Amino acid sequence: MHRRRRTALVLTAAIAAAAPLLTACGSDAHPGAAAVVGGQRITVAQLENRVKEVRRAQRAVVPDETQYQQVVSSTSSLTRDTLHNMVLDRVLHRAAQDQRITVTRKEIQQMRADLERQAGGSKGLETAWLQKYGIAPGRLDDNLRLQLEAQKLAEKLGTDTSRPAFWKALSKASEELHVDLNPRYGTWDVQKSSRVDAETPWVREVTTAGGQPVSA
Repeated sequence: MHRRRRTALVLTAAIAAAAPLLTACGSDAHPGAAAVVGGQRITVAQLENRVKEVRRAQRAVVPDETQYQQVVSSTSSLTRDTLHNMVLDRVLHRAAQDQRITVTRKEIQQMRADLERQAGGSKGLETAWLQKYGIAPGRLDDNLRLQLEAQKLAEKLGTDTSRPAFWKALSKASEELHVDLNPRYGTWDVQKSSRVDAETPWVREVTTAGGQPVSA
């Protein structure tokens, strides 16, 4: 697999599709917000809508009810993993901006064309990205832009996405953005630029039969 595809493995969680329901008791220090990144809120509604996009796309790919329920039950952390990716996307974009890195529409189209040839067409690529990385088809180009930003950032730093220098740049961006997660979704580790589960005994996670996410 060439370098661009490996970047996706680093930056995008390997998610199938399941929508856990977080039920909590007690006060909420982030009313309506799943996270605040650079002073901008990622709302619970935005997070749930992103999860629903994946679920609808997965349902279309796996029409058999039994198989679909197996997909649902096989993953219990889609909501939290999706939030991780939404935050990391903003962190990566900030790190790229700090290095004055830009990505053109033409570059995205070229990367997509290359990947489609490897995947056997547009549908093959969309299905692969959905099943392996939890990216709905409508978000594919946005994700490819981020993959290109990551590649260019690593190249400018004279490293690759698996090396400490790359993640140090993301750590710096995390600090600049003052990432703050709603405690129900864990905490953000600035040094690792990664979401970490917090010990919150008042949170319990269940998966509904229909798999529809709702607010805690």
